[in-house]
Amino acid sequence: MHLSIELIPDPEAGGCTASIPDIPAYGEGATEDEAIDDLKESLRAFIEAAGLEETLARIRPRAVVRELDLDLAELAGE
Repeated sequence: MHLSIELIPDPEAGGCTASIPDIPAYGEGATEDEAIDDLKESLRAFIEAAGLEETLARIRPRAVVRELDLDLAELAGE
């Protein structure tokens, strides 16, 4: 199964947080990979507590997000 996760960097403290928007499971780490590994452990605990069926029922399809390199000043005509 493909899951969309959020990776939120912490520019002040360093590292990042990883989360799955529909599930109260979070991971933290000094790197994205560490945060994802921690998220997997948190997700495992959530599945044990809520059950696989409940976990799957919470997951909603996400829109695809792409990053574009745009010059906003150029688009604004400046």
